[in-house]
Amino acid sequence: MDIIGLTAQDKTRFFSGVKALPIELKAKITSIAKSFKKLGEDDPRRLTHSFKVGLALSLVSLLYYAKPLYDGFGVAGMWAVLTVVVVFEFTVGGTVSKCLNRGFATFLAGGLGIGADYFASLFGKKGEPIVLGILVFLLAAAATFSRFFPRMKARYDYGLLIFILTFSMVAVSGYRVDELVLLAHRRLCTIILGGATCMLISIFICPVWAGEDLHKAVASNLEKLATYLEGFGGVYFPSCKDEGTGVNSKDGNGNSLFQGYKSILNSKNIEESLANFARWEPGHGRFRLRHPWKHYLEIGALARQCAYNIEFINACSDSDIQASEEFKSKIEGPCSRISAECGKALKALATSMKTMTDPSSAKPNVENSKAAMKDLKFALKAASTENADFLAIVPAATVGSVLVEIAKCVEKISEAVHELSERAHFSRTVEPTVSPEKPPQLLHRGVIRPASDVTNDVHKNVVITIHEISTVSPENETSGQHQVPKPGQV
Repeated sequence: MDIIGLTAQDKTRFFSGVKALPIELKAKITSIAKSFKKLGEDDPRRLTHSFKVGLALSLVSLLYYAKPLYDGFGVAGMWAVLTVVVVFEFTVGGTVSKCLNRGFATFLAGGLGIGADYFASLFGKKGEPIVLGILVFLLAAAATFSRFFPRMKARYDYGLLIFILTFSMVAVSGYRVDELVLLAHRRLCTIILGGATCMLISIFICPVWAGEDLHKAVASNLEKLATYLEGFGGVYFPSCKDEGTGVNSKDGNGNSLFQGYKSILNSKNIEESLANFARWEPGHGRFRLRHPWKHYLEIGALARQCAYNIEFINACSDSDIQASEEFKSKIEGPCSRISAECGKALKALATSMKTMTDPSSAKPNVENSKAAMKDLKFALKAASTENADFLAIVPAATVGSVLVEIAKCVEKISEAVHELSERAHFSRTVEPTVSPEKPPQLLHRGVIRPASDVTNDVHKNVVITIHEISTVSPENETSGQHQVPKPGQV
């Protein structure tokens, strides 16, 4: 009976699992569909990029499908398909970089491979493979070693890799293939055709510019720093928190905006990659051909330095050693002013970068932060001499010192943004707030006419009639009458 009962229980469990299988499968498919949907909603350009790659592959596949094209290129048409697969990147700069690297590397390596094959043939049948092996060894070793140079690895690493591959294939296959020049010519043509297709589609169909992404990323990082610094007083000083900072600490998803600076700490690789791709991009929009992308890396490095200082402040705030409330109240004013002014300056600089306008609006905030720095130094000196408990003032004094370093860093960021605005030719004109047909009046408006039009005096005097500014209220205009001065009076 126990065996029969156990068997029945197993059957029940088996059938329950079979019944639950469609439900689990449906839940799994729904989860995958939601992840796909979220990925597309986070950046719709990803979906567009996928369609662009499919379009490019469909076009170059015509080299195989169309009989006249296949007769011209033969099996070498497959190189066009391979080229599209390996060179089509998400950004225009990445695609252009890989296409040009692959094209020039193939052309140079193919020519050297044909030359090496001809040179090795001069040594006869026995010496030819030996000479080819030596040449392949030397050029492959030299090209591989050059990949370790930082500048070469950043810009031409893919080209060097293709150079090694193409030279080795041409040089080695030339030992057995008779029509080597024709084979190399067909491969080069199909690679150029595939690369040109990728570049045209990437540039003219919903382009994704690496330079524009870099520009927005650096400006966004400055905004994240500004958000933290503007709300720092309310977080660290209780009295400021009670008064309210006026800064919303939550975003639309309920996440703390004060933690946004942490994404800046690991932004170096992304910024360097975008800057490298941006150098390959043609001029577009307000970004010229030789746009100063290097300055974005300088601003990004300063932003990371500021973010590391903020991380250090958070570590001090979470320390087990609690600072003296009396000492904190003495340095509260200067510290709050420094953080607030630095936050306003960074926000103004971020806005200036986004709109590509003159960043002069941040200068007053930078100057105010300098004045607050001096006040903080005096407060630290005065409080440290009055307070005998040195251990109690160390955490707050450290926070104040780091705030001074942040203010200096913000000043450097301001200088870097000003230099970028000069080199990138940011707009220096402010949009008019009045109609061009009615220019604004400065102080007064006057009418100048000869005195003979007013009186019959024989002397040639000048009368200047001064009216009030046009912005006065109607009540003031009706309350007083304008008097015409006598001739000779101004």
